[in-house]
Amino acid sequence: MKTSSSTRQRTVARLLLATLVLAQSAAPAAPAWFDHVLVGMEIGPTGAQFGNSDPKDKRYCARFDGREIVRHAVAAQSEYLVLWVRDGDYAYYNSKLLPKAPGLGLRDPLAEALAEARPHQLPIIAYCVVQQGGHFLKAHPEWEMRGADGQPLGRFCLNSGYLEAMKQIVAEELAYGIDGFHLDMLDQGFGPPYGCWCGACQGQFQKESGHPLPKGAAWDAAWDQMLEFRYRSSERFEKALAAHIKSLQPRASVDFNYHGNPPFSFEVGQRPVQHAGNGDFITGETGVWGFSALTVGLNAQFYRAAAPRQRVQVAMQRGVRMYHDQTTRPLNDLRWEMFTLLAHGAFVTMVDKSAFEGWLDPVAYERFGQLFREVQARRAHFGQPPVQEVGIYYSSRTRDWVGRAQPSDFFMAFQGAHKAMVYEHIPWGVLHEENLSLDGLKRFPVVLLPNVGILSEKDVGLLRRYVEEGGQVVATGLSGCYDRLGILQSRTSLEALTGARLVRKLDSTDNWVRFPQPSIHGHLLAPAGPANWPFLVRGPAAVLEAATAEPFGELLPPLRTELHEQKRYPEDWPLSPGAPVGPALLLNPIGKGRVLTIAASPDWASASDHHLVEARKLLANAVRALSPAPRIRISAPATVEAVVTDDPAARLLRVHLLGYNAPPQTTPPRNRPYVLPSTIEDAPIFRVAIELDRPVIRAEALAKTTEFKARARGVEATVNDVHEVLLLFY
Repeated sequence: MKTSSSTRQRTVARLLLATLVLAQSAAPAAPAWFDHVLVGMEIGPTGAQFGNSDPKDKRYCARFDGREIVRHAVAAQSEYLVLWVRDGDYAYYNSKLLPKAPGLGLRDPLAEALAEARPHQLPIIAYCVVQQGGHFLKAHPEWEMRGADGQPLGRFCLNSGYLEAMKQIVAEELAYGIDGFHLDMLDQGFGPPYGCWCGACQGQFQKESGHPLPKGAAWDAAWDQMLEFRYRSSERFEKALAAHIKSLQPRASVDFNYHGNPPFSFEVGQRPVQHAGNGDFITGETGVWGFSALTVGLNAQFYRAAAPRQRVQVAMQRGVRMYHDQTTRPLNDLRWEMFTLLAHGAFVTMVDKSAFEGWLDPVAYERFGQLFREVQARRAHFGQPPVQEVGIYYSSRTRDWVGRAQPSDFFMAFQGAHKAMVYEHIPWGVLHEENLSLDGLKRFPVVLLPNVGILSEKDVGLLRRYVEEGGQVVATGLSGCYDRLGILQSRTSLEALTGARLVRKLDSTDNWVRFPQPSIHGHLLAPAGPANWPFLVRGPAAVLEAATAEPFGELLPPLRTELHEQKRYPEDWPLSPGAPVGPALLLNPIGKGRVLTIAASPDWASASDHHLVEARKLLANAVRALSPAPRIRISAPATVEAVVTDDPAARLLRVHLLGYNAPPQTTPPRNRPYVLPSTIEDAPIFRVAIELDRPVIRAEALAKTTEFKARARGVEATVNDVHEVLLLFY
């Protein structure tokens, strides 16, 4: 039988198509837009961020032009653009589902931006708000969170039909051909009542737990189930929305604004690891006005530890005090924050909010251009693996159940431990209890437990194996003193590791330590000062009794007077030390390693309102006593942060030096004594000395203005800039 020409053509076509499909499936996938970027812009309007703005005010966004926005981003050498397309009030495109910003008229900023961006191959990411009250929530009260009393709470419930509405909204935006989504605010509120009692939540909780929702925060087994329910609700919503986006456009990126880090607690419905990896990369935010200068670098490392297989994006902003304040920071202030984040391995999104009408500040974009061009010139020096000596342990269980409604009871110790390591230039990283492993512990020569009140049997077992195989542990204050529901135990869960028995918890926080002998096995522990000198270590403390451990120094609770008994003496005013009640330190060898227990809380003290140098030095000396021969030692002013990375293939250590140089501020007009820092205007000048545990073959400085002298095992340098990188070839 003869085969017709048309049949032969169809067969050939099918074979060609099959060959093409096989070739495409065998070829490596093209890199995602976020794989290698360092800097980008997020640009959005100002005027509707708090919800329920005036829908008749046609001045709002009248000049919010997608073409002009892209031109400014391209001129600044931005590598991607996150464009606001939806907030709690409006859409900034021609939506069939959402009301449009009143000043836009017939214009469509999203379509404008995409058309302008295409010739530049600039990725356009849609900034889409999820959780914000406004006109859309008012139009759909059936999706609103409800309190235990049935009253509306002004937020969307993540277990309601709102998920299906969000799926329709993102589908509408995807149809424009965008490259991805930044989905903002997946929190469940930032204060009481902690939960939702709408019909959907009540039914779902009953189905999952077998009993009704508890009526409030009772901090019992039922509340434990309630917290887990809230965490699962956030996780389900994120995963379902991300999966829907991927089903429509697999190449579209998805990232969620993350709220698992301090100062956010259980209230927001996010746990550090559980909610970090639900997108293509993890995204958080920083800002001196909101998170402090020190937490700029901490946030980047916190995110990295929570989602170790993903890239980390951190958003910073142009404004001095908040996102929408229409101010522009000095260039050196922007440089310091940008290079701090890049040194810690993040890629950075600069947030700019347009004026009410939508125009863009030309001075801001001039500074962005200077900054981004400098980043591009230095891009080879970012993204290498960090060198980290101390792993600071973060316990979300302690955050929730010891911190409860006062999470600073744990945050103070965690952030104070970080502060001490930064000031003392000891390279550090973060360990999360949620993804803790023996290999993760072994990455660090020293593990620091900063008042980690709750430790599971599994984690104690991992710590024991780590120590037995040569690891070193520093445990402070009340570590291991609480059960899983935050109730003080009669015996600590760390007793076998610390070699010490718990006698009691001190009720005071103005506690003191004293060292008749300042050294421990030849290593200085007491800060400089006369022997037997008591100094304040503000924070929780435990009276401990040595079992197998060797005790050192003395713990002294404060004196108390009749005024204390009458509640007439301010609790936050420290009184002088009383008689000793137990050792200040206990050292317990286990296998090849050691556990050093500090009965007081020098970490908590370092972040407190009594952040004395002696408390910080005590913690640093404890680390150095356990790790006397580190890979790198850095001597620099406390105002300088050092970040060390390694490039083993090139046998190259990079030491990033970041000089914080804000001038002092005067008394604030309100909220005294809280003083917001000033901005950085001038580049600092400082000296640094670096010593390695091996010979240095060659040393270089990135900046021509840096003066340095190479030594056999290090370098001495004088730096005059916000950011410098010293290159040490070994």
